Amino acid sequence: MTADPFREGRLPEAFFAPGNSSFTDFLAAHADHLLPGRQLPAGAVMPELPHSTTIVAATFDGGVVLAGDRRATMGNYIAHREMEKVYPADDYSAVGISGTVGPAIEMVRLFQVELEHYEKIEGTLMSLDGKANRLATMLRNNLPLAMQGLAVVPLYAGYDLDRHVGRIFSYDVSGARYEEHSYHSTGSGSLFAKGSLKKRWRPGLTADETVQVVVEALQDAADDDSATGGSDVARRIYPIVTVVTSEGFRRLTQDEVETAFQAVVARNSGAEGGDAR
Repeated sequence: MTADPFREGRLPEAFFAPGNSSFTDFLAAHADHLLPGRQLPAGAVMPELPHSTTIVAATFDGGVVLAGDRRATMGNYIAHREMEKVYPADDYSAVGISGTVGPAIEMVRLFQVELEHYEKIEGTLMSLDGKANRLATMLRNNLPLAMQGLAVVPLYAGYDLDRHVGRIFSYDVSGARYEEHSYHSTGSGSLFAKGSLKKRWRPGLTADETVQVVVEALQDAADDDSATGGSDVARRIYPIVTVVTSEGFRRLTQDEVETAFQAVVARNSGAEGGDAR
């Protein structure tokens, strides 16, 4: 068949057809095989896959901090020491992942495109509640894979441009969305991290103080959960820490995180008059 010379080099017709502002809906209509959450064939044997673990978040006056450790595991084997578990979702929000690494990263990438697509189609940013709901829909679509062991449990945080506060949203594998107040944690070390956050977080913290609180929470989780990686001073591997304020998303440098970690160590050793632990 002779190619249409007028179509050569142009996007397919689907890109010019009227649609809504959801990139996920667009993909479902024209190439649903590219969507995450497709069910595995019956009888398929699931191989052991890398899992990511502890993510923590805490609010402060003027924003929110979202952080994650760097370890990925396969059973009792450390699969990766420098994994990226926290990503910018857009200019004013971030998402952290725990659960099976492959589907989690795929979901984050689609979520980023979803928010960018909405902004281009509508000419405005989606509300923070709207973004949280879109992520919930993606999780719900992943339920078939979650039921077969490929569960993804993100933690979403962002700055609400309407309310002028930082907000945190957690989810379960079925896509149920919960708003968390003050702080929250997900992943295998979340029980220990949440205990640390409960002890250290308080209203009125500055951004720098909140960074220290979340770094300490991850360190406490690593002390008791083998799947959570603590700050590795020898290799200079520290948690990924992000801050979202009215000025937007910012990922702290490793030097900044190292400084926060050293401040926690100094305080807990009594060097700055704190309680030695």
